[in-house]
Amino acid sequence: MKATYIDYSDTNSFSKILLAYLAGDKDLAPFYGNQPTLEGFGKQILEKSSFPASSRQVLVEQLKKQYEGLLDDAPTVKANIESLEQSNTFTVTTGHQLNIFTGPLYFIFKIATAVRLARDLKASYPAYNFVPVYWMATEDHDFAEINHTFLHGRKISWDRSALSATGRIPTQGFVETLRAYQGALGLSGYAAELAQMVEEAYLGQPNLADATRLFVHRLFGQEGLVIVDADNAPLKKKFLPIMSEDIRKGRSAKAISDSNALLQERGFGVQVNGRPINFFYLTDTYRERIVEEEGSFQVLNQSVRFTEAELEAELNAHPERFSPNVVMRPLYQETILPNLAYIGGGAEIAYWLQLKGVFDHYQQAFPILVPRNSAIITDRSVADKLSRLNLDFRQIFLPTDVLQREYVARHSNHRLDLNEEWEEFHTTFEKIKQRVTRIDSTLGPSTEAVEARLRRAIQNLEKKLLKADIRNHQDAVLQIERIKEKLFPGGGLQERKENFGLYYVRYGKDLFGELIHLFDPLDFKFTVLY
Repeated sequence: MKATYIDYSDTNSFSKILLAYLAGDKDLAPFYGNQPTLEGFGKQILEKSSFPASSRQVLVEQLKKQYEGLLDDAPTVKANIESLEQSNTFTVTTGHQLNIFTGPLYFIFKIATAVRLARDLKASYPAYNFVPVYWMATEDHDFAEINHTFLHGRKISWDRSALSATGRIPTQGFVETLRAYQGALGLSGYAAELAQMVEEAYLGQPNLADATRLFVHRLFGQEGLVIVDADNAPLKKKFLPIMSEDIRKGRSAKAISDSNALLQERGFGVQVNGRPINFFYLTDTYRERIVEEEGSFQVLNQSVRFTEAELEAELNAHPERFSPNVVMRPLYQETILPNLAYIGGGAEIAYWLQLKGVFDHYQQAFPILVPRNSAIITDRSVADKLSRLNLDFRQIFLPTDVLQREYVARHSNHRLDLNEEWEEFHTTFEKIKQRVTRIDSTLGPSTEAVEARLRRAIQNLEKKLLKADIRNHQDAVLQIERIKEKLFPGGGLQERKENFGLYYVRYGKDLFGELIHLFDPLDFKFTVLY
């Protein structure tokens, strides 16, 4: 593959707060720690060097249990897991929900960014080990966000009811959805290979967490990716002191409220708002918020209620039943992983910036925030078509109608604006205005109103001239429209809709090698691959 790199600001596709973060805006400095540079990672290593050996031991023990039966043919993953017990090993982490078949392309881009970043850090700091981690959001309960994917523009859905954490959803009844996906892959290239992988994962595993682990392991195991399922009692036991204090005293609620107020004061929007209690109570049949009512702790929509003493007893006996929400999940992650960086999309980076105060209160090192690589994948034929249209990949981020108008303006045999004519009209109206105001000064505004109406009429006539000439370039205009629809399905970025299967069928696992090779996690450029 070849790559073209484009500044994020030139794409008009990313938020003000993300662009400000990448530009090092001083107004955001209080909301993050070390910067996403190689020098920043050197500082982060020192800050995280005190990560407890006991936590490393529990992490490795639980990972080995979660990977039971998968490590015999995955020596790189096995070595990475074992290295996590060593004080000179650190992680770089990305996370995502359990979208069926991985969901949109950016799921794959996140992991490729993590793998490449771990390699780059090893090259710069050879005395340390760096493990790429995918944190499965197994406790999330928004099933509607993950129960579908798009392949060749076709929506493939898993229609069933879901009440509790998505990771616990049984895969029973997934056959119809699986067959629809396999059918959409077709028969060419690596379709059979991918069809076999999804069948092994989704029909061979009992729940969505295990299915996702196996599928992503088959895709990225050779790259040493370690997959973590934090819906786990021994891991949550390590988070127990923070869970207890935060549920009882609401520390995170005040910290995020203060951060949000300061961000808004500086002109930035906020993604999330904290609650007085930022935890759910989790069982196999529900995940419901915990609220405090009249000195006791109630699980919403359930008959479960605890006094403060009973809450402490329940936390100690069953820490796995307490599930952090979006505010506390990042702190949980950093408590159980020797982690240096979190890799996320623009919206994720934005809400992480709201959480620095929570980390400061609990005296936890705040990770370096690294925006995941964003990309469009296309082919040489599209590049050639753009070249024949005298367009480049930077220009394709402009709206379709703008591209079409600019193309026609460049290639028309006619002058399509009426600027010269309008200047003549304007000069005439100035003379008229001078004459009428000498007679009656109150007629000046009437003259200006007539001129304004004529200006609008001239502008409408210009639009009609352009529209008429567009018909003379219909082939090129349609080609621009088709290219835009191919690269921006539904009008949005390709990575936010299309599934990776479209490209795996063509390239196989070489697709991941190319992404890892051509991505540059610390350069912060949009990548067009063809």
